[in-house]
Formats: sequence, structure tokens, C-alpha cells
Amino acid sequence: MTDLLLPFQFPFMHGAFYIALLVGPPTAMLSCFLVLKGWSLMGDAVSHAVLPGIVLAYIAGLPLIVGAFLAGMFCSVLTGYLDANSRIRQDTVMGVVFSGMFGLGLVLYTKIETNVHLDHILFGNMLGVSNADLWTSGIIGFLVCAALLICWKDLLLHAFDPAQARAIGLPVRVLHYGLLTILSLTIVATLKAVGLILAIGLLIAPGAIAFLITRQFRHMLMVAILASTASLVGGVYLSFWFGSDAGPTVILVLTVLFLLAFTYRLAANKTQEARDI
Repeated sequence: MTDLLLPFQFPFMHGAFYIALLVGPPTAMLSCFLVLKGWSLMGDAVSHAVLPGIVLAYIAGLPLIVGAFLAGMFCSVLTGYLDANSRIRQDTVMGVVFSGMFGLGLVLYTKIETNVHLDHILFGNMLGVSNADLWTSGIIGFLVCAALLICWKDLLLHAFDPAQARAIGLPVRVLHYGLLTILSLTIVATLKAVGLILAIGLLIAPGAIAFLITRQFRHMLMVAILASTASLVGGVYLSFWFGSDAGPTVILVLTVLFLLAFTYRLAANKTQEARDI
């Protein structure tokens, strides 16, 4: 039993477990809306697009999270504008925008001298979180959860039927850009945990897992939060014993859970088909 509790005895592991508990609920709740709305690629685009904002914030001497948020919002607004004013499909626009922003960030990074490790920006550094990182993730996570819980009915209708939402008088444009703002904030909260590249795993996998094994949205939210938090805490715990990076290990745990959920849904469908026969 003492050996099983060994990871909890090291101070550097405490911060990793704390930030895992802080980013689990907001990423899980947001992932449910992104999955239902079909915004998986949008999450990927915004997570990559914040890199130039981080580099420019470093050059200007501003907090990195400010640059990340502004770059994420710029990418979101630019994608929406190009989608509304061209014949190009939204997924094509997002692919062009996020790859361009990510390329710009890499070029800027190679042109400055800095002690900031690119690996920590791209893949996170859960074992090196500071109290400021915990406060940042905690405050953003609280605001994201509160906003989603207050507006979940409007956001859900907007995800399923934007035309109906507009017809009954909901502020569709506000909901659209509000969700993009929440997405950008959530990515900022996960930077220290899993970085830019792996953030898409936390933003999509929990919702996808819950979507496979539930039929009601409230249950989907609860299952997503459970899957996300368990994967984060479990990934940090397993990384201690495997000697691996915590962020990638978390994503691997999420992937395993998704495969298990897919297998469960496939077996359930076959059982139902057999009963119908």
C-alpha cells in the first residue's frame, strides 16, 4: 500500500495532481458542446493558433496567457469572417488558418532568444506548475464551468438547430462568439497541463466518450467530467511509474477509454439488433 501511495509523497507531483483536478471539469463540459456542434477541428485550430500570441507576448513582456487568449480569439474571428464571406467550406478555412498561425508561431520562436522551452509550450509541463499556474487554471476553470452551466440550454439548442435558436429570438451571434471565447479561455487553462498540441485531446475525447455511452445531455456532462478527471489524475499517476511525460500519458489514457466506450457501444448495438430479430 505504501508503494501505491508513493507518487503522492513528492511535492513536485502535488502540483500535477492539483492542476489535473482543476482542468478536468471545464475541458470535459466544453468538449460535450464541441462534439455535439461538430467543432472538433475548431478546437484543434484554436489550440495551434495561440502559439504566435505566446511568442509575441513574451517579446512584449506580457503574461503568456494574455497573448494566447488574444491569438485564439483572432483565429476564431478570422475563421468566422472567412467562412461567412467566401465559398470555402468551414473545415477548409480552419485548416488554412490554424496551419498558418502555427507556422507563424514557429518562425517567430526561432527568431528570438529565450529560455522558455518549446517542448513545454507544445506538450505541457505538469510537473513544473507554479502556484500562479494553479490560480490561473482554477479561476478560468470556474468561469468556464459557470458560463456553461448558466447558458447550457441556449448553447445546446444552438448546437443542434441554429435556425430554431434564431427563430425564437436567441442571440445566436453572441452564443457563437461566446462559445469561441470560452474555447480560447479553456485552451489557456490547459497550456501548462498538456500544451498546445495535446489540448485537443482534452477538448474532444471526454465528450466523445460520453456521447457513446449516454443518451441524455445531463448524463453526458457527468460522464465526460468523470472520464476527463480520471484520465488526468490516472495519467499523472501512471507517468510516475512509467517515467513518461504526464501530458502524453493523460492523452493515452483518454484514448484507451474512448476505445473501451466504442467497444461497449458496438456490443450494445449488436445486442439490441439481436433482440429486435
